[in-house]
Amino acid sequence: MQVLSVTPEIFPLIKTGGLADVTGALPIALAGKGVTMRTLVPGYPQVMEAFKKKKPVHHYPLLQGGKASVHAVQIAGLDLFVLDAPHLFDRPGGPYGNAAGADWPDNWRRFAGLSQAGGDIAGGAISGYQPDIVHAHDWQSAMTLAYMRYGKAVGTPSMITVHNLAFQGQFGAGIFAELGLPAVAMALDGVEYYGGVGFLKAGLQAAWAITTVSPTYAQEIRTPEFGMGLDGLINMRSVDLYGIVNGIDTEIWNPETDKHLVSNYTAKTLKARHPNRTAVEDRFNLDRDDSPIVCVVSRLTWQKGMDILAAVVDGIVARGARLAVLGAGDAGLEGALLAAAARHRGRVGVVVGYDEALSHIMQGGCDAIVIPSRFEPCGLTQLYGLRYGCVPVVARTGGLADTVIDANEAAISAGVATGFQFAPANAGDFLHAVRRLVEAHASPTVWMSMQRQGMRADVSWDKSAEKYLELYHLLLSKKAI
Repeated sequence: MQVLSVTPEIFPLIKTGGLADVTGALPIALAGKGVTMRTLVPGYPQVMEAFKKKKPVHHYPLLQGGKASVHAVQIAGLDLFVLDAPHLFDRPGGPYGNAAGADWPDNWRRFAGLSQAGGDIAGGAISGYQPDIVHAHDWQSAMTLAYMRYGKAVGTPSMITVHNLAFQGQFGAGIFAELGLPAVAMALDGVEYYGGVGFLKAGLQAAWAITTVSPTYAQEIRTPEFGMGLDGLINMRSVDLYGIVNGIDTEIWNPETDKHLVSNYTAKTLKARHPNRTAVEDRFNLDRDDSPIVCVVSRLTWQKGMDILAAVVDGIVARGARLAVLGAGDAGLEGALLAAAARHRGRVGVVVGYDEALSHIMQGGCDAIVIPSRFEPCGLTQLYGLRYGCVPVVARTGGLADTVIDANEAAISAGVATGFQFAPANAGDFLHAVRRLVEAHASPTVWMSMQRQGMRADVSWDKSAEKYLELYHLLLSKKAI
């Protein structure tokens, strides 16, 4: 089965979040299951620098304002089509904005160009290559499905995965004339959205199937609270809506072999975690004692519930836990957490920024990881926590609810508990979960059981890849009809 994946980012070449992890891991997970996935990605500078031999397989005399070409390359075990369009992608900063973090004003043009190329490849533009299915990701590649719908690939099955519905790619109606779509596309059942052009909306409208990155999030986005204005359309397409939890790379995230750790360990040798714990205490200037270390590894944003965390730091300390925070984001939240660290020297430590190696040490040395998100399509840090015996304390939303088994009395008695859940955006419930954590930590038998149960959980890509494969087969069967 030939699957064309279209994405704005892919690990290990270009990454801003979990989307890149998914698009980088899925082709490898599917390779052993009879699926060849080729991924179309923008030719950002770091992507173009990753390969030397540049022999285009397709040329564009004009694509969204300039010359462009498509290169077929293999990098890091991935089969890629790279869209080399210097006028769109050869610029400093991140994939979506400049070094100061401001969005590029021509993002609509940049990702229309990517999507146009995706639609063309789906329609047979590259000699000798014809995908059976096209799989787009998020708003930046969602228009691929619109170009297919109104072009040569109208009969090719397609799917869109929504990694975060909050980002939709909405633009003014004035851009429509430059998209290269027929006039009929500027309609309610096409790309039109509240009088403008909606990239994600267009993909949701055109896709044969819609997936999100967890079953609970798939249901949440059908509600006004989480639907971000698209719940009406999503409910209309609900029969084609599926939720598939992300996996993680269990070779990179493996406490037995992880080179970032001070001390490696397994579920049978949990005492060997202790040197990692000491390293966390040293890095965050925490007192050395037996109280649990609760960590946070996150973007410091409203969505991630970091304002709630900042509001309850005093309560966390009062309940007998220490806190280590690694993250960056909203300046006000950074300041509030740094102030909390100054108030509670030895009990709270904060490192502003992101440090991949330190994030591994925190998972390998802290007792628990807190994820108080208001909404979380899937979440990966709780999966890392399970894998490393760092017990997750999570808001009951999206993929967090789907992947962590709450340590209520029944679950503890049955030996199946893997973490603690609490109501999102509820400071009182958050602190109650911390109290339950501290009480459970005081019982080595209970705590070790939770750690080992979490470490036994299958957080790999294998089950998720199987579900994507089932969905691909279902779409192909619809084509046959």
